[in-house]
Amino acid sequence: MYRHFSEADAARTSPLYERVAVALSESDEALRAIESAPARKRHPTVILAALHDLALAGRAPALAAAYAAADGDAAADAAIDTLLRMTDSVVAIAVRRQTRTNETGRCAVLYPAIAEAARRVGANAVGLIDVGCSAGLNLNVDRVGITYSNGQSLGAPSSPVQLSSSIVGDRPIPTRAMPEVVARVGVDLDPLDVTDADDARWLRACLWPDQPDRPERVARLEAEMALVATAPPLLLKGDAVDVLPDSFSRVPADALPVVTTTWVLSHFPPESRLRFLHRLDEAASGRTVAWVSVEGVGVAPTIPTLGDRRASGHSIIGLAEFDGSAARAEAIGRCWSRGRLMSWLADS
Repeated sequence: MYRHFSEADAARTSPLYERVAVALSESDEALRAIESAPARKRHPTVILAALHDLALAGRAPALAAAYAAADGDAAADAAIDTLLRMTDSVVAIAVRRQTRTNETGRCAVLYPAIAEAARRVGANAVGLIDVGCSAGLNLNVDRVGITYSNGQSLGAPSSPVQLSSSIVGDRPIPTRAMPEVVARVGVDLDPLDVTDADDARWLRACLWPDQPDRPERVARLEAEMALVATAPPLLLKGDAVDVLPDSFSRVPADALPVVTTTWVLSHFPPESRLRFLHRLDEAASGRTVAWVSVEGVGVAPTIPTLGDRRASGHSIIGLAEFDGSAARAEAIGRCWSRGRLMSWLADS
């Protein structure tokens, strides 16, 4: 697993992680230490992030120094040494945490889709409910600035967080503004509070230490965390299917609840996806509910696949409305590379 990670994943973007992963794969002692973690927590991205977390916390200074110097051999030696000396700490972090990849391109996709949901039902205010929210960065979708490759822009032009996305095809993105956001609710098995030092450090630890665009990604993450800290969202911990009823109760009655899922339903068993859909339908017994999904082809139930292949490499942007009658579901776009490229399809 570690050798494959080195060759197939890290080799393209992270010489440090490429070298460290090879070293771990060749050390019987290191592999035995990794095997003390539960099987689902032995993946290189989890263990390497746990080691990075210790380095950022000042508990593995040799590893931190090697990363700072971009010294692959020193990083390999320090990673093995840290893992063997602090096996219990590495495993404890790995067991507690999940790797986080909150790519900001998601907001470029979510903004026009949420605005479209509000337009269709005539909503003057929305309450956002982000399932699989991590630290709730996507709940600030209306507070960031977004520029598209065709010259269009959405959001807040003076925001410290500025994002971009490339448009595929000739159809423009709808430029209507989102209505007022009156509730921001995040749902996650392990939500992260950016005002908590340990949680914020874990977000930083999930960034690879030497990716080519690391400075930009670090600066963007810091800006996003600072923006969230100015108005922290409500974070609800638990299984989404169980927590959704509570999340709907946090949205004022005169606002449209908009549930968002971005590449999270693939982690749900098929039966849980159907239960999730049932929860949305239940909530709509007394009010209209919208669901904006950005998921792989065929992952989001009821969202049309447009005849696309499941292994196509892109995702479908879906919009579904529930009002107590039959749900209305539509594929309103496609996107690639976690929102860095998108194509709008809906007539709006």
